[in-house]
This record gives sequence, C-alpha cells and structure tokens, in this order.
Amino acid sequence: MALPLGIFLGGVVVAIPVVTGVAEGVEHQKKQNEEAANETRMTKFNALVSCDSNDEIADEVDQGILVMRHGKVWVVPRDKDNPKPAPAPKLDPPLHAFAGFYIQYPDEDRFPPERGLVSTIQDDPPVLNWIYCDRKTYELKYGNRSASISEIVGEWDWTEDESALMLDGWEGFVAIDEWDGAEEDNTTEWGREGLRWALYYDIDDNGLKGRRKGRDMFEITLQRKLQSDEDQLKQLEEANKKMQVKTAGDMKTQFTAPARELRRKNEWGRKD
Repeated sequence: MALPLGIFLGGVVVAIPVVTGVAEGVEHQKKQNEEAANETRMTKFNALVSCDSNDEIADEVDQGILVMRHGKVWVVPRDKDNPKPAPAPKLDPPLHAFAGFYIQYPDEDRFPPERGLVSTIQDDPPVLNWIYCDRKTYELKYGNRSASISEIVGEWDWTEDESALMLDGWEGFVAIDEWDGAEEDNTTEWGREGLRWALYYDIDDNGLKGRRKGRDMFEITLQRKLQSDEDQLKQLEEANKKMQVKTAGDMKTQFTAPARELRRKNEWGRKD
C-alpha cells in the first residue's frame, strides 16, 4: 500500500507515494533528528562502484553504478569507452539507478533504533523501498517493511569522510557473478536482460564462505555521490544501452566476457 507524503529530497520538499513502513520511518526521523547532520543524511544520493582488483573481468564492475531490478541490487558498467551498441529492444521497465538516503527504520523492537537506507525503485510514480541484507544469502535486496523487517536493515551510514557507504560499521561489500561463469544465462529474468553482478555483504568477513558457491567475486567500495537529475539520466541511458547489447545477443563486449575463461589474478577473482 502506498501513501502520499512530502519528504526532503535533494534540497526540496516533494510529494511522492511511499510504502507505509517508509512513511513511518520518515515521520520518526523528523521527530528525533533535527540537527543539520541528519538533514544531510536525508539528501538523496547515488552509489558508484569502485574495485581495485587487477583481474581482467574486474573492469565489468569497476566504475559501475548500482541499479534496482527484480528485487535485488546490481552493479552495471557506466564507462564511456565502448563503441556504440547494436540496436536492441528497450528494457521494460528501464533500469532504475539507486537513488537513496538514510532514515531511521520504524521498528519498536529494535533497540537501540537502527538507521535504515531507502531508495526509489521506479520513477512514475516514484516509490521508495528499504535496502536490506538477506540473512540467509547475504544478498542486498529491496522491499517494503514487511519484506525487510526480519532481515538486516542497518545500521547504515557513511565513512568518516562521508565518501563511501557502510553497513554495520564497515565496508564489506562484494559483487558476485550470478551467471556462475557461464557464457550466457537464459534461465532467469536478470540473465535474459544481461544483468550479471549482484551486490552482497560479506558480513562474516570470510569471502562469503559457504554462500559463494564457486562464483566469481570482487571486493568493492560503494561511493556516495550527489548528482543532478541530468547526470543520473545520462548514466542510466549508458547502462541501458549496455543491457540492450546483451539482449540483442552480442557476446563480444567486455561486459559479457565469459568469466570462466579468464585468468584470476587475485584472491577476490579466484574460485573457492
């Protein structure tokens, strides 16, 4: 169920429909956080991805952006060096970039209260969902309060210099190849669309032992970046074009290189 609500986004108050649990969180945040620092936390931002690995396929996630799709958070490339892709059908709906902010999660049973993270998941009408970590798989997903309340919803924050995202006090994020090294994947919705690298949180700091299942993985940093609507649109257009290349069946791009055929050059690129 969605409710109309005026909230602070990027310096202006706008009216958008949000799920009931998010509306409760916004109201609670307004009551308990009046200082300027918390107002800053409610400013909408995007998340850019950086990966320091020297592995060839790390280029598929380095300098990428986070997008919301099929209930999960994905990393897609945003580089400008690839040639113009071949014509292909548009994704429907198009990719939606993460555009979020921090608010307190509304749950009286959580003490002390935890700061949550929400993002828009569509543009028309704009709807907010909670970003959470699945307790069983450690995947980063999104959903309403009912879907997220039993999962890991916080504490979300940024690093001391306010440049990167943290969950539970550290930057334990990794990107995992959901294609499991295959050349292509037509067995899932995201595989058919060319989505490949899903966002996970290595909560136990052990390389997702027991959950990685032999898939390629890279340690990544999520950089917080305030952006204009124009910049967001431009990046999404580039990301959608790359997804369209995969949909058209062009397997020659860097983004769709078969992971299993490439050499692993460091511990984050090797198989378990």
